[in-house]
Amino acid sequence: MSFESAFVMDTSSIKFGPGVTREVGYEMKRLGATLVLVVTDPHLSNSEMIDITLKALREEGIDVVLYDQVRVEPTDQSFKQAIAFASAGNFDGYVAVGGGSVIDTAKAANLYATYPADFLDYVNPPIGRGVPVPGALKPLIAIPTTAGTGSETTGVAIFDLLEMHAKTGIAHRALRPVMGIIDPHNTRTLAPMVAACSGLDVLSHAIESLTAIPFSQRPAPTSPQLRPAYQGANPISNVWSSRAIEMVSENIIKVIQDPEDDDARGQMLLAAAFAGIGFGNAGVHLPHGMSYPVSGMVRSYIPEGYEHVGRPIIPHGMSVILNAPAVFRFTASANPKVHLHAAKLMGADISAADGDAGEVLATAIIQVMKKTGMPNGLKAVGFTEADVEVLAEGTLPQHRVTKLSPRPASKDDLKQLFLDSMILW
Repeated sequence: MSFESAFVMDTSSIKFGPGVTREVGYEMKRLGATLVLVVTDPHLSNSEMIDITLKALREEGIDVVLYDQVRVEPTDQSFKQAIAFASAGNFDGYVAVGGGSVIDTAKAANLYATYPADFLDYVNPPIGRGVPVPGALKPLIAIPTTAGTGSETTGVAIFDLLEMHAKTGIAHRALRPVMGIIDPHNTRTLAPMVAACSGLDVLSHAIESLTAIPFSQRPAPTSPQLRPAYQGANPISNVWSSRAIEMVSENIIKVIQDPEDDDARGQMLLAAAFAGIGFGNAGVHLPHGMSYPVSGMVRSYIPEGYEHVGRPIIPHGMSVILNAPAVFRFTASANPKVHLHAAKLMGADISAADGDAGEVLATAIIQVMKKTGMPNGLKAVGFTEADVEVLAEGTLPQHRVTKLSPRPASKDDLKQLFLDSMILW
């Protein structure tokens, strides 16, 4: 087997500043768009940020259509509904205003409206066929309203495949928005638990991309076209991920305790983008791979702050972080130095680590989880030991991320990791 000897560094343009949403019309006009689909969810459809977006586009002479039926934690069905809506128009630009669910839905709508195909064609293998995107998409500008997914900088769109009760996704550089407009004004109304789940997703993004298998240990692609968006840790992604860990650790408690702290909210939004640049090129691994069946198998759990969703939900960031302590205890032996570095970036004292890098990092994560009100493990969100077989089965197909783990995980390893995640403290 020959191994990879190159990596690619891609990201979206970023525009940051309080009130900068008002410049979306200027940016879309500059990109040559004349008919734009604005994508959002029902909870945001009457919000000030949507009003500002629509006004800014219309003031530049751009015709606008609003699609406000995005499902929070989208499914293949909700993706297909948005795709049908987009395909019925002749849109030459897209604007996504919302969290990762909205931005990912806009990516999918843009992709399939531009290059129609069977739905599973572009979906990641082995679930889908992994057909490469044929070319450039229409310009998409993403305006995040949560400091979480970093989807404004990535070429990934994640959804629940209903028949599998697990998440999968589409990953290709062509999906990446041309610009992320990052406006701290847009996160002022986040409920504390929403801010916590979003922020902990950022933290795990950054730690996972920092600890992922190095790009040079991945098999070389047979063609540059087949080089994956998630390539493994590399020297450039490490810089972005490391800074994101510091920024989240310094600001996540502040934004939960004081939503009016504009500086802290701005730092969390930037951290999400920084982590997105990091993991959008390096990738994530087991905490995300394990999170997909956790979210997909939710039964009755509804956390505070998510009542507006109107159905049981384990938010993405929560499903990720519940698995993270057990995972990093497991992966630390592959590269203790990097795991200790991540703990140090979180503010942990690593001087007395006694060589147990995984425990030091896991403890640092659990401390933040406690302070942000996360549930105490998978049992607290409705799972039992009887579920680990199915949870492990739901993780195994997530090759796009599980293959990036610095330590390979068998089905039995995954079952034990889920068991170790049932109660965290």
